Amino acid sequence: MKGLFITIEGPDGAGKSTQIKLLEKYLNELGYRIVITREPGGTKISEDIRDIILDNENVEMSYETEALLYAASRAQHVHERILPALKEGKIVICDRFIHSSLVYQGVARGLGIKEVRDINEFAIKGVKPDVTLFFDIPPEKALKRKIASDKADRLENEDISFHKKVYKAYLELKKLYPTEIEMIDATKSIEEISKEIERVIKKVIKGRS
Repeated sequence: MKGLFITIEGPDGAGKSTQIKLLEKYLNELGYRIVITREPGGTKISEDIRDIILDNENVEMSYETEALLYAASRAQHVHERILPALKEGKIVICDRFIHSSLVYQGVARGLGIKEVRDINEFAIKGVKPDVTLFFDIPPEKALKRKIASDKADRLENEDISFHKKVYKAYLELKKLYPTEIEMIDATKSIEEISKEIERVIKKVIKGRS
């Protein structure tokens, strides 16, 4: 099997990090070589851009600048880490990718899905996820989890109306791109969520064999 690209999406606090670790363990046990990464970030340059994007002091950042910085971080990430790993036949699991930009900047920031998709298409040079798992959980519940466990960054500190826009945008994105996104009920137990993810990934791998 050639490389497989899995991306994980959902509100902050949806439990993505926990499930990524469990998925890594599951796939390792099946004998696959795994690369775990995140966005924004994943390389030194991309992580430096991440620090700028999420810095709570950068309150004057324009929405256009924010969208372009995400795309720039993603371009370096794809070039330096994701694409080489896929060429080596590895499974890449990435916490967030292009769909995050479509909902956060395209919809919640009001820049437009098409406009944000266009700048990201240029950045990723045709590299697309084989499957995107959306962790479906109400934003109020997810954000409460996140803030309770960690210091909030610039985007997490947005008011609840912003996070509700993001959540609704994810649901709209599922309608726009039904074959790209698999819905995962993130309100269930850790074990139940993990089993559901395994079921989806098994199906994707079987389809690629």
